[in-house]
Amino acid sequence: MAAALALSERGRGRTAPNPNVGCIIVRDGRVIGRGWTQPGGRPHAEAVALAAATAAGVAGSTVYVTLEPCAHYSPRGPACADLLVAARPARVVIGVGDPDPRTAGKGVARLRAAGIAVSEGMAPAAARAAMAGFFTRQEHGRPHVTLKLATSLDGRIALASGESRWISGAQARAHAHLERARADAILVGRGTFAADAPSLDVRLPGLADRSPRRLLLSRTARVAGWETLAAPEEISGLAHVDQLLVEGGADTAAAFLRARLVDRLLLYRAPILIGAGRAALGDIGLASLADAHGRWRLADARMLGSDRLEVYAAA
Repeated sequence: MAAALALSERGRGRTAPNPNVGCIIVRDGRVIGRGWTQPGGRPHAEAVALAAATAAGVAGSTVYVTLEPCAHYSPRGPACADLLVAARPARVVIGVGDPDPRTAGKGVARLRAAGIAVSEGMAPAAARAAMAGFFTRQEHGRPHVTLKLATSLDGRIALASGESRWISGAQARAHAHLERARADAILVGRGTFAADAPSLDVRLPGLADRSPRRLLLSRTARVAGWETLAAPEEISGLAHVDQLLVEGGADTAAAFLRARLVDRLLLYRAPILIGAGRAALGDIGLASLADAHGRWRLADARMLGSDRLEVYAAA
């Protein structure tokens, strides 16, 4: 299942509105097929894995899939539950159930009705995390939002003059570009756009084609090649965006935090002090210090060169 979850990450930011599923087929202790959801959401992971295993034959095998196989009809392809029934594996192991009402429980029922053993919920937390965009869209009707902040030790994002290149080092910036490659869309505020004229592309070898859609948070500005939102709450109306990366600036970051629309926080901290510079955040709407506690849970921490990355999940 861990290997199937790793495969699912290959499709993150490219499969919306479908989930980025991973699938591995094992027979006699050997992997005979593997797949992940392809760009645009089709083919599904199970279809890719089954096609790869055709020569070996799937009958009697065990299929590991990160999400319950779909059971609903689509003009874009057959239901994965039906594909598995036709292939006749002995067992299907599922990471987490599908919250989509068109499938929820129906995929498992169809497999069991065909005499295929099913093990459910083998890695629900990890599977939900790997497919966070899909689950957030299904449960909250909006994309999963990651807020990125690159700051000095004293919480500044620029000198008082506005100079900000570069606070973080090369390794941290490369990691940030990888995060861009895993997002469906990336958003900045009007101030950041005016000050930096950011391209927001992915500048990593081999990943230039994974540059996300560009969004601008502004009530008035319109820029060719950019989509404009007047308020953070409008992200719910974005089509084919399940993973949204918010990169700044301070007012935009604060607006998303104030609206309680941030699910994940990436904090890159450089080992420098700036002093009287520009703060990373504006007013986030706290009425008291007590309101600040209990909102965030540390999910990961690592060093990227001389910079420290901390990843927080909304509690």
